[in-house]
Parts: sequence; C-alpha cells; structure tokens
Amino acid sequence: MTSTTPTRRAFLSTIPAVVGLPYVFDVSASSIPVGQAELGLRITDMEIIVVHVTERTNWIFVRLTANDGSTGLGEASMGRRSNFPELIPFFRLIRDRSPFEIQRYRQNGWAEASSDDRRLATAFSALEQAQWDLVGKALGAPIYDLTGGSLRSDLLLYANINRATSVRSPEGFAENARHAVTDGFRAIKAAPFDGFPSLDQPASEIEAATEHGIACVEAMRSAIGPDIDLKIDVHSNFDVPLSIDVAARLEPFQLSWFEEPVPPTDLEDTRTIKENIRQPIAGGEFLFGVKGFEELCRQRAVDVIMPDVKHCGGVTELQNIAAVAALHDVRVSPHNPSGPVSTMASANICAGLPNFDVLEYQWNEVPWRRDLVDPPEVFSSGVLPVPRGPGIGVTLNEAVVREHS
Repeated sequence: MTSTTPTRRAFLSTIPAVVGLPYVFDVSASSIPVGQAELGLRITDMEIIVVHVTERTNWIFVRLTANDGSTGLGEASMGRRSNFPELIPFFRLIRDRSPFEIQRYRQNGWAEASSDDRRLATAFSALEQAQWDLVGKALGAPIYDLTGGSLRSDLLLYANINRATSVRSPEGFAENARHAVTDGFRAIKAAPFDGFPSLDQPASEIEAATEHGIACVEAMRSAIGPDIDLKIDVHSNFDVPLSIDVAARLEPFQLSWFEEPVPPTDLEDTRTIKENIRQPIAGGEFLFGVKGFEELCRQRAVDVIMPDVKHCGGVTELQNIAAVAALHDVRVSPHNPSGPVSTMASANICAGLPNFDVLEYQWNEVPWRRDLVDPPEVFSSGVLPVPRGPGIGVTLNEAVVREHS
C-alpha cells in the first residue's frame, strides 16, 4: 500500500506556492491549494483552554485537533478575559478542512476579523496560529522553515516588568527592574503612567501624576545603571503637548524608546511627537493587518512597530506587516505581554525577520510559567533560543494546565 503522507522534502519544494511574498500586497493572491487529498489531514475539533495566572491575567489557548490525533496551538489571551465565544464562528470556517488551507481561511474570515473589533481579530489570529502549528507538526518542521528559514539562532528579549509590579511606587518599579537585570535581561520596559488622570482634570492633578511617573523612571534608571535599555510605555494617556513635554523631562534617563504616548491611529499626532522628541518612538500593539500599519510605516511616524501575533492577523500577517515595515526602514518588535504559546509563535516569525529588533517577554508573573509548555521555556541572559521543534516548537504540559485552570 502506498503511503499518503508527504515527505518534508516534497512539501518544501512547493513552499513558494504556499507562502509566496506577493500575498503581502494582495489578500486575493494565490492560496494554498484546496482539497489536498494526499495529505489526508482534516481539522475535527477545537478546545479552548483557560489558564489562570494572576488577578490581572488569564492565558487563553486554542487547541485544534486533526483526524490523525495531531494538535496545533494558538493563543488568544486578552488580559483578565476568561472566555472566548468569538472563536466558534471562525472555527466553523476550518472544521473538516485541511490545516494546510491557511490562505483559504484568511480570505473567508478576513472581513469579519478586520471589522475593528479586537475580540474578533484575536479569535481569527489564534486559529491561524494553530493551523500553522498543525502544519509544522504534520511535516516535522518549525514554522520558520516553512516561511523562508531562520536568520538567527537566538532572540534578544526585553523584560516587561509592568504586570509584576504591584507596588506602583518608584521603589516598587526600581526593585523589579533590578531583579530583572539580575535575571540576565539587558532591556526593561514598564508603564509608570498607568492610572494617569484624564486630561480634563485640574492641572495640579496632571502635574502630580506626571511627576510620579517621572520619579518612577528615574528610580528604575538609578537601579539598573546606564548600560541597560529602558523602555517606557505610556498606554496613550497623553496628548501631543504633554507627550513632548514629558519626553523632554525624561531625556536625562536615556530611554531606548517612548511607546504610544497617543494612540498610533492618531497618525498626525504620532508623527508630530516623533518629530519633536529625541527618543525613538514605538507603537502599534493592537493594530490589525497590513492596512493598520502601512501608513504608520510609510510616513515613518514611528521608529519601531509592535504587531502582536495574537491581534494583528496571525503568523502570516505578522510577516506581511514586517515586510512592509522593511520597505520603509522601520524595525519590528512584536508586542508580546503574553503566555508561552504566543511567545513561541512570535519567536518563529522573529527568527526570519531581517528587520527584527527585540521581542517582549512578560517577566515574573508566575514561577510555573516555564513548565506550562513541553519542552519547558528556557532563556538565559535575556536571550531566547529559537525553538527547534516542529510547528511552534512546544505542546502544553497537561499537568500544569490542570493545576491552574
């Protein structure tokens, strides 16, 4: 009896037809052929897995199962959210279909996913990630081997200490920044302007909150010294004048970037801020698709874009976005205050990006994070080895999942 399972070599010979870059500019371009009977795989089931992390965080994973029992993982985490019914209609688009039909799924789900509802964008993106994981596991190949290959074996990380910092004082931020550096990180990010008053409040209240945030930045810089990158996320709490003023007051602390002082969708305001401050500016964590990033890159309104594989459209679209950014000499640092599934999916993409900058890592929320996946998440000196296993490179550790569900 002749085997119906394709060899990895045979599949790789078809890769240009599967993931050709012309798709970057045309969502109607050629897709993975439909009805590949020789593959024999069909998606039969979807499981939504919620892992409780902290009072601020739940990790939501989606696991697709194929008719041969193989599985693929995606992540749809959105802060405290603990359910995700929006996944169900997107699953209907792929049930009983081959996981190789990723472009077909993208075309059929694109209109709904791009409707400016972040929940729909995230559901769509999670299932796209999971299909790529299934494809990689079916072929015994990492995702980066199926999308052009790897340019690097290690990825530089920065530690986002924000959620781990429950004491929101200068001392609280400084302590965690110091601990992250002790853990080996050479770059730190925090959001000391969270909880900022609305800008229609009295000027004295605005100034008090501004001074508090600046004091937190000063304390972190003092704690970590001059050689560690320090990134500050403003979470769009400012307007243009306040952004420019605060950036000037932060200059002594040598920020490596100033992130989203205003929403990146406010393109003219973002560009005005960039032209009037000395720090690099970053943004775009919740934007969807190439369309969401194209003008931001074309107008060089930011120095670094931050597409998130959970929200931007998934693996394929993150690559498309990075390709557009490269045309305009904009660097890519994927937003990733996420669980280990999103981290591994992001790592597979970052491995092959010529304009990769640094990958976000959610630092020190829980001590069991590394053991939630198999093989365990491993990094040292602020560097994550590019995963070598098939698909995203990991599966879930069921014992740890049960313990924290």
